[in-house]
Amino acid sequence: MNREETLAIMGVLKTAYPAFYRDMNREAALQAVSLWNEMFRDDDAAVVAAAVKALIKTRVEGYPPTIGAVAEKIHELTKPQELTEGEAWGMVEKACRNGIYGYQEEFAALPPVVQKAVGSANQLREWAILDAGELKTVVASNFMRSFRAIQKREKEVAMIPADVRTLLQGVSERLALK
Repeated sequence: MNREETLAIMGVLKTAYPAFYRDMNREAALQAVSLWNEMFRDDDAAVVAAAVKALIKTRVEGYPPTIGAVAEKIHELTKPQELTEGEAWGMVEKACRNGIYGYQEEFAALPPVVQKAVGSANQLREWAILDAGELKTVVASNFMRSFRAIQKREKEVAMIPADVRTLLQGVSERLALK
């Protein structure tokens, strides 16, 4: 999204929330435009506009949406439907049925986010050996908690601007080398 497109979207916000922007001086307005432009420069302007309009139409608080709210709405509008923790557990439970001998193939067939929550093919094999009662209670509960945390983290990372993500990745790689 370029600066002109950002100005247009900020104009929509100003029109929808005139009381909020009424006392904003020119310098503050330019800073807001610059920040919004920086945060959404990697996003398609039409998608950002759609997210802003969806939030304007559905919010009842009377305040304009924050950058984070718009980023979350963009994520909702553009990403495929995420697995629920129950659906993810169902996949794992099914994989465990063939997990004693076919654990590597079963693990490889799981979606990446489910693989992260399981941990490894060997973990899947260990779960397949367990008593069904323990699998359906203790393991299921722990898996679902882990799955929720991983899914939340991936969503947050996906919403970070690309340049910040690159910077963070570089920092992580440098720390791993130490």
